[in-house]
Amino acid sequence: MRAINIFRLLAGSGAVGGLLLTAPAVHADAVGPAQAVAVPCSETALVNAVDEANAAGGGDLVLAPFCTYILTGAHSTGGSGGPAGLPNITTPITMTGLATEITRASYAPSFRIIEVDGPSQFPLAHGQLTLGTVTISNGDAALGVGGGIANLGGSVTITAGAVRGSHASYGGGIYTDTALTMTASSVTGNAASVNGGGIYRNAGTITLLASNVAGNTPNNCAATAPSTAPC
Repeated sequence: MRAINIFRLLAGSGAVGGLLLTAPAVHADAVGPAQAVAVPCSETALVNAVDEANAAGGGDLVLAPFCTYILTGAHSTGGSGGPAGLPNITTPITMTGLATEITRASYAPSFRIIEVDGPSQFPLAHGQLTLGTVTISNGDAALGVGGGIANLGGSVTITAGAVRGSHASYGGGIYTDTALTMTASSVTGNAASVNGGGIYRNAGTITLLASNVAGNTPNNCAATAPSTAPC
């Protein structure tokens, strides 16, 4: 797992934000430090940044403050029941924002926002997604799983973020079968056509610290037996 710099994840001032562009990030699985990469406020810039981070074996992406990245099409065929708006996360990638949102355009075809792939599902993948102060919204996996985020064998850590307004068959907001950790975050206003409107745990662990999972349809949390719902 990557080390998480709390100042980067919870940055709230211009002074700290300026440091994000040059401060090295530590990777537990990397040979040396990686420079954070500033990502301009555009769909193309974000897609390219994720592709480049995957190709480099991981990366730290500093998203534009107060930006809404609007995804107009899918940039991955996906690995479980449908496409994803961003390229699949197959390496350790951090996305740090400040009141930043990644959303599917209202007129776009159906696709989830993010898929994280790990070795239990995809043997060559080592996806580890860390989101700081980023909102994921309006994903639609249709008959697939994880409308906002589908964690398929990797790990997802969200701090001071949100997943809202998304839809899937299972896990309207988030579907996970490995490790999900949320701190000071929320999962609200999501819907599932079958189960787990907010979060669906197929397997693995879920840790919710000072986080709110509420107002999801038909329920906030669900799980595949013998797992128990996390909330």
